Amino acid sequence: MSINAHPELPEFDYVRPATLMEASRFLAEHAGEARPLLGGTDIFVRMRDGFYHDKYLVDVKHLDSTDELSYDPQRGLKLGAGVNMNRVMASPMVQAHYALLAEACRSVASYQLRTRATIVGNICNASPAGDTIGACLVLGGVLNVHGVGGYRQEPLATFFRGPGKTVLQPGDIVTSIEFPPAPAGAAGVYIKLGRNTWSDLSIVGVTVYGYADAGRASGYRFQAALASVAPTPLLVPALEEHLASHPINAEAFRQAARLAQAACSPIDDVRGSARYRKAMVRTLTEKALQMTWKKLGN
Repeated sequence: MSINAHPELPEFDYVRPATLMEASRFLAEHAGEARPLLGGTDIFVRMRDGFYHDKYLVDVKHLDSTDELSYDPQRGLKLGAGVNMNRVMASPMVQAHYALLAEACRSVASYQLRTRATIVGNICNASPAGDTIGACLVLGGVLNVHGVGGYRQEPLATFFRGPGKTVLQPGDIVTSIEFPPAPAGAAGVYIKLGRNTWSDLSIVGVTVYGYADAGRASGYRFQAALASVAPTPLLVPALEEHLASHPINAEAFRQAARLAQAACSPIDDVRGSARYRKAMVRTLTEKALQMTWKKLGN
């Protein structure tokens, strides 16, 4: 058995369509052998390593509003599919209203890679370990998708079907993601556990987001999303329900962390065992809840 220590990219055709409809039709007509291209930070690695065998890469990052980054107090935030992570982090609008999103971007690899990597690309890659997906879930992200039949919207909460699998069909292109206006005073935390400080995939990722909500018995709403511990990025509704109906204190956070632990279904792999991951979900969720509570001024 021989191992190629220096694999190379296979040959492929680069396609640059003039319109979204042209791009969608080409992708639909070449289903199984064509793939949309945004930053390319995941695609090229997977092609090099033999996981992807596409004949065509269809560049969509210059089409329609894929370069848009805009904020409206009534409508919220819109990020085009071609907006790279460094641009998201540097945006005063994001820093002021969606700081959790900037924090999640900051955890991704290096500055150089983030000049290419995009949040929409991270989402469409559909890795259970995606660093920005948890923030997008708890912030209520909705994807704008263009297909051969035109535009439609897909809530991020029902977008994932498994590792590398989504609801997207041949010809579908995600053009942007939108977030509703953030509640006043909202705060959040993303904790990433990896084998090193920078650039590694997460062994466990925990995102917590909270804000005051007079409609809840506790007076607060907390949401949590987990990465690397299930076939898809995972929201934890049981945690949200518990903290909505119980006084917010240390015991409530401990029980909420146990509920997060019970909700996950990790596997053993080279980066960590399932048992270790479940233990870390409990520990990191409790820590993230305490940190968010402190950010909320308590």
